[in-house]
Amino acid sequence: MAMAASPGPAGVGGAGAMPGSGPSSFGFDSGLEIKTRSVEQTLLPLVSQITTLINHKDNTKKSDKTLQAIQRVGQAVNLAVGRFVKVGEAIANENWDLKEEITIACIEAKQAGETIAALTDVSAPNHPESGGQITIFTDKTGVIKAARLLLSSVTKVLLLADRVVIKQIITSRNKVLATMERLEKVNSFQEFVQIFSQFGNEMVEFAHLTGDRQNDLKDEKKKAKMAAARAVLEKCTMMLLTASKTCLRHPNCESAHKNKEGVFDRMKVALDKVIEIVTDCKPNGETAGAATSIFTGIKEFKMNIEALRENLYFQSKENLSATLEAVLERTEDFTDSAYTSHEHRERILDLSAHARAELQQLASVWLQALHSTATQLAADLLKYHADHVVLKALKLTGVEGNLEGLAECACKFSEQKEQLVETCRLLRHVSGTEPLEITCIHAEETFQVTGQQIISAAETLTLHPSSKIAKENLDVFCEAWESQISDMSTLLREINDVFEGRRGEKYGYLSLPKPMKNNANLKSLKPEKSDSEEKAKIAKLGLKLGLLTSDANCEIEKWENQENEIVRYGRNMSRTAYSLYLFTRGEGPLKTSQDLIHQLEVFAEEGLKVASSAQAFSKQLKDDDKLMLLLEINKLIPLCHQLQTITKTPVQNQGLLKVDKCITKTRSMMAILVQLLSLCFKLLKKLQMENNRWVSVMNKDSVDGKT
Repeated sequence: MAMAASPGPAGVGGAGAMPGSGPSSFGFDSGLEIKTRSVEQTLLPLVSQITTLINHKDNTKKSDKTLQAIQRVGQAVNLAVGRFVKVGEAIANENWDLKEEITIACIEAKQAGETIAALTDVSAPNHPESGGQITIFTDKTGVIKAARLLLSSVTKVLLLADRVVIKQIITSRNKVLATMERLEKVNSFQEFVQIFSQFGNEMVEFAHLTGDRQNDLKDEKKKAKMAAARAVLEKCTMMLLTASKTCLRHPNCESAHKNKEGVFDRMKVALDKVIEIVTDCKPNGETAGAATSIFTGIKEFKMNIEALRENLYFQSKENLSATLEAVLERTEDFTDSAYTSHEHRERILDLSAHARAELQQLASVWLQALHSTATQLAADLLKYHADHVVLKALKLTGVEGNLEGLAECACKFSEQKEQLVETCRLLRHVSGTEPLEITCIHAEETFQVTGQQIISAAETLTLHPSSKIAKENLDVFCEAWESQISDMSTLLREINDVFEGRRGEKYGYLSLPKPMKNNANLKSLKPEKSDSEEKAKIAKLGLKLGLLTSDANCEIEKWENQENEIVRYGRNMSRTAYSLYLFTRGEGPLKTSQDLIHQLEVFAEEGLKVASSAQAFSKQLKDDDKLMLLLEINKLIPLCHQLQTITKTPVQNQGLLKVDKCITKTRSMMAILVQLLSLCFKLLKKLQMENNRWVSVMNKDSVDGKT
């Protein structure tokens, strides 16, 4: 599933629909925040332009060109206000508790827009003429008042709309939690499939809402926290599927239940973290420290400095600076006192400046030592564990059912986990920015939790070595571990960049093709979307694709004959789609655009094989059932051919756009595959029942004949 900023998978608002495209519980899609802010961005420059034009050469005559420009700006403001008011009224109509406040603000905005348009209308009779040339407006104050009223009412609507968005996110979170409680108590596989499908749709809606919110956050620290929480939810959704299936298949296995409970607990914490961010809740227990005496402050500062001899990580540079500044601030009692001599005052100020300079010098040397220690350790550790030897050995002992080998491998893996956790803790101290510090904390927590879950999943497989579900579950957790190792490598590069002054570089979506730079001389009438927006869109599509692979796997699990051609080719499509999903996250085996193209070609071929096998099956059916199945098949075949065409068509300068189209097409094909697998399963059951009935009748006739 996903938490990419996001449209989500099919199933919300109909098959193939974008999550949030259908009516939400608020009757207003999750893009209302974007709509209102886009109108705001249109209004503010225009209002500013009016003020500039009015204030320009206040006592001189205006040319026709200037007056026409003023009139055009006034009309543009009024039109933009009209669009803004329509959005506001739509929000008001679907949120009765805020309707009165929003409506009043919209009326004020509309009045302000009309006033600005009227006062900037050079054709209006109340603008006097002098000497054959129109002079500047006599009611400049009226325009300024109207502009202020407009800004005030727009701000009010935006704040109210923000409350609606928060309300949507909280309601969506509550729906997810309610469905999670049902998933925790489920006892049958069929019931699980139904509830998990609903859960997937709700998670996609939540991902869409929180993705929009994340993009709109101005505080980089909050944005990083939101990204970390959403990443946990995205990865845990895939883990939840396999962990729950393992529990259902092995209900008496304690390690399987422990594994599943770990996923549920982590998701609940992440959901609470998202709500904490959007509602701007402050953690409990934050209190301001009481003022201390200079003597006590200096004593504490000296102790902290001395402690660095034993442990470089005992204090952060920021904490030491804050401690020193607190001491120096208290010296103002001396320097501001009328009874302190001039010589003493100068001496205190000189020593204060000298202390700051010395601490800065210490911090520079100190930070260099810290950075070198932490990054070298991280680089060595990543290099040492790059081949995942311990992880592979752990998986092998599980498949072999080797309990003694499991104990040995689990011990080694736990040691590796602790090394990575400790390294993340050290990297946090030298991360350089708050967003990177939050990413280090997220990595530390992920290694800690996922490491424990891998061991419990491996234990379950060792106890049930022939269980396909237990093996699949372990594979999912191992992939999450490998993904986090890859993320840590990216994190290390970003920390080094900050330390060396290259803060602008980003390493997200490393596997996506980089579009060529446009010719500087070419100008487009419409602004093109930035790479970040395109990547965010691709991540959203990947999210939907990931959930659809889960839906397809659930349908495949229903079949008794796992070697059925429809099932076999469908499973191949699902596996291929999952690798495409990982590609949109910058993970998995696909590293280049050429890898992606090859995988898409394989996906299209497997789709045609599914269609061919389903056509062969349709020949066994009666006319009505056959027609129903052929209709689904005929939806899949054209999409396979279209995907083949897209992969072979070169798209210059638009690498991301091509990825976008391919993933969109793949998602549509997966949605049809899910429908096709479900339909074939039902028709096969129906056919078997009819055949059994016919055999029963024939046997009865045979018995009667003998009698």
